[in-house]
Amino acid sequence: MEDQKNEQCSSEIDDHEENRKKKKDVTEDPETFSCLLQPCPADSDPNYIGIRRLLLFRKAQSGVLRRKDWRCNGKGYAAYRSFINRPDNWLNSQIPSRTSTPGTSGRWISSPSQLSLALEAESWAGSRDIRESQSQTLSHAVSFGASSTDFEHPRRKAEPAYSFVGMHCIFDECKSMVTVIKFGHMSSDILAYGATDGTITVCTVSEPPSIMKKLSGHSKDVTDFDFSLNNQYIASSSLDKTVRVWDIPNGLCIRVIYGVASQLCIRFHPVNNNFLTIGNANREVSVFNFSTGRLISKIVVDSEVPALDYDHTGQFIFCGDAQGSIYSVKVNSHQGTLSRTHRTRSISKQKSEFTTIQYRTFSLMTQGPVLLSLTRDGTLSFFSVSLELQGYLTLRCSLKLAPRLHSIRASFCPLLSLEKGEYIVIGSEDAAVYFYDLTRPKNTCVNKLQGHGYPVIAVAWNHGENLLASSDFGGTVIVWKRENKAKKVN
Repeated sequence: MEDQKNEQCSSEIDDHEENRKKKKDVTEDPETFSCLLQPCPADSDPNYIGIRRLLLFRKAQSGVLRRKDWRCNGKGYAAYRSFINRPDNWLNSQIPSRTSTPGTSGRWISSPSQLSLALEAESWAGSRDIRESQSQTLSHAVSFGASSTDFEHPRRKAEPAYSFVGMHCIFDECKSMVTVIKFGHMSSDILAYGATDGTITVCTVSEPPSIMKKLSGHSKDVTDFDFSLNNQYIASSSLDKTVRVWDIPNGLCIRVIYGVASQLCIRFHPVNNNFLTIGNANREVSVFNFSTGRLISKIVVDSEVPALDYDHTGQFIFCGDAQGSIYSVKVNSHQGTLSRTHRTRSISKQKSEFTTIQYRTFSLMTQGPVLLSLTRDGTLSFFSVSLELQGYLTLRCSLKLAPRLHSIRASFCPLLSLEKGEYIVIGSEDAAVYFYDLTRPKNTCVNKLQGHGYPVIAVAWNHGENLLASSDFGGTVIVWKRENKAKKVN
């Protein structure tokens, strides 16, 4: 009788151990963990399911590596919970402070202490091995002015100028990814966005918000568009190898320019609106006559051109290619002819395509014109522009974010703060909108907006700088209203 009881007791213990191991395997296997949290219904989008599972896999993998690292160092669960719930000033209280100093190019070099390496290794974009992640973080700390990741919360109170009262309005009739979004030229209420279904939607955000026109004609993704100076026309580029010119009041396509490759980016000349500049996948930057549709001039670069922008005078175009190079191109504003002047290579070791090239007339830090760039590998770069030296670019600061799966865009923030900071707003694949200060050596995230259900692809400010529009992978456009309008700096 006792033998039977012992056998029964031992079998129950074995079953308990087996169940415990199964549970442990599930919690420590990131792939199984991601599949459990994100099931795949029959009517679901496989692309969305795949992206969600990838993000969950990386987050679970990061947690497993951190727990293993703490166990290997003889630290238990209580110590681990205390670490992840640490206060904001925990870092300064644990190690002697070492002031970071700006380098010769104006970039901040962070102190590569072991503790900072461990904090950096928490990124979901980390590699599979903690030591490998630490070595990569060390290289980033030496190369970039500040190192940051997505999925972070602001470590300090949000800048008052970048606080929002909530959502002003939402447009959710589009069921495809919105790739590009812009407000009208010098306009605070006209908003347009292009999507992967080939449509461009023109809206008004004034009370009551409504859709004015829906422009249909492209057969593939809309890659970019631009408003004319009077906001009467939109010129759009697409993967269907065409450029279309739209009459907004009538909702009609009045001209089609056919190409031999995908048209990736487009801009009106800021002074002479009869010139239309286009970058394509055939490595060409071309200028067309808006009235006739005829080619005026073109140059060939080393790779396809996914992003470009003019300076405020219209004398220079800054073109970013798919290999990490920015070309400064001089433009004849009367004849439309082009000539290359300078080439600036990305500071990233990996050749990655540009998703954003944006020019601004003035910066507090440089006291002159500046250029913002973003690449698919997550490198945000901030350049000063010397128009006297034919558009020569000088890197002033940069920020390394996690690599992007999508062509996510960034934008300058309005010059609202009296501090000498350079604030950037950018979408993210964790469905949030982030605000960064590129000049801070650490804690670069100053605010975060949450409300989207899909990765945020594009962002844009209106002319009045009181509204911020953001679009996502699922086709939703949210217009956020800023809390109060701070005084602009002189």
